[in-house]
Amino acid sequence: MKTVLVIGTKDGKTYQKELSDDEKEGLLGKEIGDRINGELFGMSGYVFEIRGGSDKDGFPMRPDVSGSARVRPLLSKGIGLRSKRKGYRRRKTVVGRVISDSIAQVNVKVVKYGDKPIEEYFKKEESK
Repeated sequence: MKTVLVIGTKDGKTYQKELSDDEKEGLLGKEIGDRINGELFGMSGYVFEIRGGSDKDGFPMRPDVSGSARVRPLLSKGIGLRSKRKGYRRRKTVVGRVISDSIAQVNVKVVKYGDKPIEEYFKKEESK
């Protein structure tokens, strides 16, 4: 199963990178809020912070749920619930804050930029 890393920058742009098996192994066991060295993804000088993600079936990760399993907590607000009215609570399926093999998308933000602009890592090759 492929895992996609979604990188958000301070100017609002996002970049996607499909992770290899070695890169994915480096993320296993990390939690939401942890910082990752960009060298793991071939981006020297960069530091990323994990902000969230979703599993293979699209269930979102929540920072207040421990572990990496799916659970069905009673939610009143926050990730995984769009509240329609005040006082509304609903039981929804979400995933814990720890990255496991079942995670298909990991969202990170750039905390520290490297020497090279991030656009250079994601340039598309022009076809001739």
